Amino acid sequence: MVTDEKPTGEYRQYLPDLDIPRFQVMCTQDAHEYAHAFKTGRQPPWLHALYTYWLELLQEPFKGVTTDGKVRPDLFTLQDEDVPIQQIVDATQSMLGLLDDRQKKAVNYHIDDPQWRTWSNPEFLLSHKGVRLDEVTTPVRDAVMNVLKTTLSPEGYEKAVSAMRINHFLGELVKSPRVMNEFSYNFVLFGQPSTTRPWGWSFYGHHLCLNIFLYKGQIIASPWFTGAEPNEIDVGPYAGTRIMQTEEKLGLQLMQSLSAELQSKARVFNLMKDPAMPPGRWNKDDQRHLCGAYRDNREVPYEGILASTFNDEQKSLMYGILEQYLLYLPAKSRALKIEQIRRWEAETYFCWIGGYGDEDPFYYRIQSPVILVEFDHHSGVFLNNEEPKKFHIHTLLRTPNAGDYGQALRAQVPAIEGLNGKEIVW
Repeated sequence: MVTDEKPTGEYRQYLPDLDIPRFQVMCTQDAHEYAHAFKTGRQPPWLHALYTYWLELLQEPFKGVTTDGKVRPDLFTLQDEDVPIQQIVDATQSMLGLLDDRQKKAVNYHIDDPQWRTWSNPEFLLSHKGVRLDEVTTPVRDAVMNVLKTTLSPEGYEKAVSAMRINHFLGELVKSPRVMNEFSYNFVLFGQPSTTRPWGWSFYGHHLCLNIFLYKGQIIASPWFTGAEPNEIDVGPYAGTRIMQTEEKLGLQLMQSLSAELQSKARVFNLMKDPAMPPGRWNKDDQRHLCGAYRDNREVPYEGILASTFNDEQKSLMYGILEQYLLYLPAKSRALKIEQIRRWEAETYFCWIGGYGDEDPFYYRIQSPVILVEFDHHSGVFLNNEEPKKFHIHTLLRTPNAGDYGQALRAQVPAIEGLNGKEIVW
C-alpha cells in the first residue's frame, strides 16, 4: 500500500555483502535450481532440518490449531456473506480457459487433497504445484491476478499486491530476481469452481501465502501469511509502498496503554530470544511464530491477559488490529467475522514478547476459540541485522478448532451424488 509516510530507509545500513558465496551462487539460479540445490545440498542445515520436520508434520491427519489437542465443536456455521461467487467463478473459468492441457492438469487438485497444506513462506520453492506466475504468459498471469482481485476486498488485494512488489524489490536488492520477484508465486485450485459446491484456491510464495475456501456466498481466508523484508520500498516506481505498519502501530499502542500490572501479565517473555523460553518456543525460521507453515495441528495454550480486562479504548485498539488482519475478506464477511470474535471476547487473550518502547522490536498474539493472529519482528534473512528490527515483519492468521481451509464447515455442506453415483463424503 502506498502511504503518505516517508520511507525510513533504516534497513539500508544492513544491506548484505553480495560478494559472499551465498549471493554469488543465488544470482545465477532460477527458482527451481535454487530449490533443488537446497534440497540436495541441505544448506543451510537449520532450514533443511526444519523442512524435513515439516514433511513429517504433513503426515499427521488435519485436526486444526487447538489450545490442548481437543477441537471445540459447533463454533462455525454456514452463512450467506454476499460474496460475489458468480463473478469469482467466472473469473476462474476465464483463467482456466487460457491454460493448456498440461497447465490445467497442474493447477487442478481435489478439494480434500492434503497438498492444500503444503504452502510455505520462505523464498525456496519447496512444493511446486499449479502455475507459477513468472513462468506463464502475461494473459494467464493477469487472469490469475483477476481471480485474486475478484475474490478479495479491494484493500486486501492492494495489500497482497504490495507484498508482491516488496518481494520484487528485495530480489533486486540482492540481485536475484529470478528467485524473488513480483510474480514468483504459485496458484492452485482445489475443487471445481462452482456457485453451489465448495471449492477454493491457494496462492503462495515468499512472504505471501493465501488459502481461500468458498461455498456459495461464504468465504474463509485462512490460514494466511504476510511478511516483508524490508517492509517498505524507498526508491523506484513503487516508492512509498509500505505494509503492516498499522497493525504494528496499533499493537504497540495497546501494549503501552495497559497498566504496569497488566503489561507485566501480558508479557510472557522479556527478551525476543529469551533464555527462559522452553525448547521449541523459538526457531531460526519462524522465530517467535507458533502457527506458520505446516503447523496445522499445533497446540497453543492461551497466554497473557484476557480482553475482558481492557477498557473501551483498549478494546477498540484490539478490534482495530483484528480489522487489519481480516483485511483480505470482503466487507460483509469481515464485519460478520468481527461479530463472531466479539461473541468470544470473554475468551480472547492478548500476549506480548519483547520490549514496548517506541523503537523496540516485539511479538504479540491475539487468540480466541475462533481466531489466532500473530505479529513478529524478525532478524535478517537477506539483510544482515542479527537482532530483530522493525523493518522485517511476519504476520499470520489461523482459524483454530478446525476452521483453517474451511474444514470445520465441510461436514455441514450437504452431500450430493457425484458423477459416479456416490455421495461425497467429507
